[in-house]
Amino acid sequence: MRFPFGISKRAVVVLGAAMAIVIAMGLLESQRGQGQSVAANSPQGGTASSPGAPAPAAVDLSETQLNSIKVAPVGTYPFPVDEEAVGSIDFDGDLAVEVFPDYQGTIIETLVELGAEVRKDQPLYTIRSPDLIQAESTLIAAAAAFELTSKELARAKDLNGTNGVSVRELEQATSDEQTAEGALKAARDAVRVFGKTDAEIDQMIASRRIDPALVVRSPISGRITAKNAQPGFLVQPGNLPAPYSVADVSLKWMLANVVESQIPLFHLGQPVQVNVLAYPNKEFKGKVSKIYETVDPNTHRVTVRSEIADPKDELRPGMLANFVIQVQKPVESIAVPANGVVRESDGTMTVWVTTDRHHFVQRSVKTGLRKDGQVQILSGLQRGEQVVTDGAIFLSSMLEAPPAD
Repeated sequence: MRFPFGISKRAVVVLGAAMAIVIAMGLLESQRGQGQSVAANSPQGGTASSPGAPAPAAVDLSETQLNSIKVAPVGTYPFPVDEEAVGSIDFDGDLAVEVFPDYQGTIIETLVELGAEVRKDQPLYTIRSPDLIQAESTLIAAAAAFELTSKELARAKDLNGTNGVSVRELEQATSDEQTAEGALKAARDAVRVFGKTDAEIDQMIASRRIDPALVVRSPISGRITAKNAQPGFLVQPGNLPAPYSVADVSLKWMLANVVESQIPLFHLGQPVQVNVLAYPNKEFKGKVSKIYETVDPNTHRVTVRSEIADPKDELRPGMLANFVIQVQKPVESIAVPANGVVRESDGTMTVWVTTDRHHFVQRSVKTGLRKDGQVQILSGLQRGEQVVTDGAIFLSSMLEAPPAD
């Protein structure tokens, strides 16, 4: 068979073969010009492998491509051994009290408002107490009796021996005066129990008028965290709600629930770091103050209480909090920055190692803790080896589709 223009079939075959050789040579020159090679199973892997096993993936970079990565020697980092838990904020129960009156009565006047700062023994409210009224009435009667018996004794002493006042009558007057004096002292003590001062007691005796107002004072210094007191309300000791609640807000409690299997990890005095949603960029610090004895039979968790410093009173009871409790001393371990570790599609973790900052070998590693952008390396690397610390994913992507400069 003859082709147009007088070209034979054999000539066409020879011409096609020549063109294929020319195209192949052009592709080879193009790759050499790029100055790189990618070998998924090349014997240039860098670490010796067993006979028949594929060598590690390797990548050679040009000077321009080296600008996309950072290389540094493998170092160590102190990784804290932490446990996390979720809990809630509460007032420090040892520094928070509900202020009840010691006796039943009706509120006369409230003296401080909600949120006010108070000092220890500062008056909070007054009540009209029947018990106080009775004690003051007894005091005034005892004072009158003592005054009368004192006058009788003085008169008996003046008349003794002159107008027929017998010794027996004098002794009786003396006994009556002593009895009245003892009753007056007891009455004064009874009124003093209600918080009345000696000056106030003397004023009541002098004026013969009772003071029905029983002053209820703050037992601690702190802030008024609750107020349920209004004039005319009947209040009784221990009958909720308390008229006032006072708390030292400079310390808060953090109550976290941890699984029972973690109980041996927690000890008194361990440092605690707390974060709340209201202040996402702020960290509150404290320490473990109590590990409760009982385990919830439904959730199999135990409560761990921590004392947290809150000098600005930013934490509020009921806030949801995330606890990080350091259960052991920090562990010094080999570490690589997070940007130097790549999670591959099969779930393995890899890093890129180099000896000459030009040829890079991919190596599988086992990772552990993560903290402050550092990843703990449990196996696969030695301290001092040169690894890619930033841009490792760039090298891994070159295995799939090698980029041009």
